Amino acid sequence: MYIVHIVTELCPIARVGGLADVIYGLSKELSRQGHKVEIILPKYDCLHYGELKNLKVEHREVWSFEGVNRYNNTIWSADLDGLKVLLVEAHHPQYYFGRGVIYGCPDDIDRFTYFSRTAMEFLFKAGKQPDAIHVHDWPTALVPLLYKEMYQPLGYHAGGTLLTIHNMEHQGQCQVFNLSRIGLRGESYLTPEKMQDPRSFNLLNLLKGGIVYADKITTVSPNYEKEIQTPEGGFGLQDILIKHRKKLGGILNGIDEDFWNPEKDPHLVQRYATHGVEKERLPSVLQAKKENKRFLRDRFRLKQTDAPLVASVTRLVSQKSPELIKYGLQRTLEKGGQFILLGSTHHPLLQKEFETLQEELKNHENAVVLLDKDEALAHQIYAAADLLLIPSLFEPCGLTQLIALRYGAVPIVRLTGGLADTVFDVDTSRCPIEKRNGFTFDFADKKGVDWALNRALECYKDQPQKWESLVLNGIQQDFSWKHSLPDYLSVYRDLGKIEEESVKTKPKKVKLA
Repeated sequence: MYIVHIVTELCPIARVGGLADVIYGLSKELSRQGHKVEIILPKYDCLHYGELKNLKVEHREVWSFEGVNRYNNTIWSADLDGLKVLLVEAHHPQYYFGRGVIYGCPDDIDRFTYFSRTAMEFLFKAGKQPDAIHVHDWPTALVPLLYKEMYQPLGYHAGGTLLTIHNMEHQGQCQVFNLSRIGLRGESYLTPEKMQDPRSFNLLNLLKGGIVYADKITTVSPNYEKEIQTPEGGFGLQDILIKHRKKLGGILNGIDEDFWNPEKDPHLVQRYATHGVEKERLPSVLQAKKENKRFLRDRFRLKQTDAPLVASVTRLVSQKSPELIKYGLQRTLEKGGQFILLGSTHHPLLQKEFETLQEELKNHENAVVLLDKDEALAHQIYAAADLLLIPSLFEPCGLTQLIALRYGAVPIVRLTGGLADTVFDVDTSRCPIEKRNGFTFDFADKKGVDWALNRALECYKDQPQKWESLVLNGIQQDFSWKHSLPDYLSVYRDLGKIEEESVKTKPKKVKLA
């Protein structure tokens, strides 16, 4: 099959959150299975260009439109670990992708609607006919509408469009003129059946438009599919999702097990194999983790002790419950454990709050707060940690718990979204004992964190056999992309059937005498 992703993030060249990892991992697995994959991405000035090979101009003149003006775009191609990446360089007076950032500009709506229109213009002019045009979240959710309302009438046909929702919280609310300036009649979409925002009736909602116009919709875990059809998880779009539920499905994310592989990880001081490890070889895994833990403690001047090391690797945003991470740190210290936090935030108040915490713990022998994005350090933390705390308010899928399990760290999670699909409580889960791999709690509050964290710390200290079985269960589970790929391929094939039916049912043109 031939799949085109139109996206705003891609690991490792343009990474903000888990979206970048998903595109990279899914695309790599598709390519590995013999499918043709192309990824269309803005040519940001902040891309990590060192990761790209064979960067060259693919097309010099792809004209796109904004209001009464038209602007030229250069399309570059490059190779990223065997994947073809197509970069849109916009010769636009506002330097849409030359801001030094991926998100966070006041005109993000204009930046990404322009990108969506340009990406579709490129597919049309280049004569590319993929089996699936796969778009992700609100920044490219306009593509299905453009495909059906603008490019199909021009005679362009692909297999169909798939929208994957990675996070319902961000929806791309905008004004009517934002659509009108890229060649659509914005006012015609200001209706409840189309793109009218359910909370601000004078605004359009780009994610809603994707839900309405996409041929298929997926979410990044089966449980999140259910949650977004409720008032708590739908962020106002639950009714439109329920209306379109026949084309909605949940497919669990995987992780790239080449990138997250403790046996070959270049960032570790002691590498160790996890997949296929039987009980007899578990001591070698635990010993390797001790060596990585010893290194990390030396690096940050933490006390060398037998106490458990609890970690959190996260973005410090409201979704991740930063107040509960902070509480978990404090409770861990009270219970005699150690804690390491690697977090980053763009929120000024949260930045200030955690800078204060960082200063308070500056010379603490059992805790360290690191406000940074450090890929190598993240790998080292997963390899060293005994426990990983993830108390998210909501979590569409979550990758950190999957990485933790791969590296032999036991997750402590709130039962939400993909966390509930992948972490099964050692004491309360109804799943088979050999599948139980962590500690969970129901409600995003301090009592919930206490209940799970206390059990985890006590298990580590007082129940070594139970602890070892937890670690073994975790590393024996396989969350690679090969398990999710058949589901995506099934959706891609369904798109072709939808397109065939659409062509058959279109009224034939009658020649007038």
